[in-house]
Amino acid sequence: MASAEKYIEQRLNERRIVGSYRILKPENNLIDFCSNDYLGFSRSSALKNKINEEINSNHLVLNGATGSRLISGNLNYTEELEKEIAKLFNSEAGLLFNSGYDANLGLLSSLPQRGDTIITDELIHASIIDGARLSHANRYTFKHNDIAGLEAKLKQAKGNCYVVIESVYSMDGDSPPIIELLDITEKYGAHLIVDEAHAVGLYKTGIITRLKLEKRVFARIVTFGKALGCHGAVVLGNNLLREYLINFARSFIYTTAAPLHQLASIKMACILLHKSAEEITALQNNINLFKQMLTASKTYPLINSESPIQCILLKSNEWAKKTAMHLQDNGLDVRAILSPTVAQGSERIRICLHAFNTVNDLELLTNTINNLLYAG
Repeated sequence: MASAEKYIEQRLNERRIVGSYRILKPENNLIDFCSNDYLGFSRSSALKNKINEEINSNHLVLNGATGSRLISGNLNYTEELEKEIAKLFNSEAGLLFNSGYDANLGLLSSLPQRGDTIITDELIHASIIDGARLSHANRYTFKHNDIAGLEAKLKQAKGNCYVVIESVYSMDGDSPPIIELLDITEKYGAHLIVDEAHAVGLYKTGIITRLKLEKRVFARIVTFGKALGCHGAVVLGNNLLREYLINFARSFIYTTAAPLHQLASIKMACILLHKSAEEITALQNNINLFKQMLTASKTYPLINSESPIQCILLKSNEWAKKTAMHLQDNGLDVRAILSPTVAQGSERIRICLHAFNTVNDLELLTNTINNLLYAG
């Protein structure tokens, strides 16, 4: 019988050979072009002060939640916060989860049943894939943003059908044709679920509210660890869905609830989002400026994106890692995205832009990229 250690070493060596071996890196003093802190909330002293004031003004003194929400970890504060979040995002109800991963896992693993169907965009987030795998439903994918591809899968669907997309895709930064996808989904009596993790902030409360589609979308997932600068997530839908998840979502039922500090952080970040027009404008300006300053290249194309996520395709793990290292050596925190995180042949550097990036930051970034990749 082969030992577990031999198996582990073999798998790690396979990763090393193909150049996809992962390592953890601590914080650094490089210019941030890799984090999801799009509006700068995580470094905001105003947000930090509001969180401290909120905690100090609350009579609760426990450091932790002490248990799951169904045992000892539920607070009036939590339920009131869920109502406030639902109102902010124009939803009937919402249920908080400890992370975006937990939210997608809980929703997709509990709602579709054996005989039902889940159809996802091929570039959907890993947490949605994992949640769908834990269900007993039939699973299909369709080509990225392809209406005809989705319709072909909808024709094969059985039982209750759930179509799952992102409003901004985390590895490409692009957005789908949501209205067209929603129209075709409704045509076949299916239900659309939209992960808004990377859209909230750039579009304030997300693309679904921007397009006024809240009543037509079955469920939304909003995370607080990106533009809102804290942690946790909420599943938005109607009251019936909320009650269902409380009863059947295992990642909600069997985990210790979020502590007060996390809840207060979410509450204060949502309040700050109301006053974020200046940051949103600065972010939009930086996105436009970056794209203007980057020299076009057919060899290493920039994926079409209007979001803070800008990706240059380098098509190999080795070249992506070398390019990221060159940028880091020049004081720029840009990371390589390698296969198998993305499909083989679509390896890239992923650049995340922020409201706090200065013109000098953007000039250094684009000049370094232009000189390395686009010279001549």
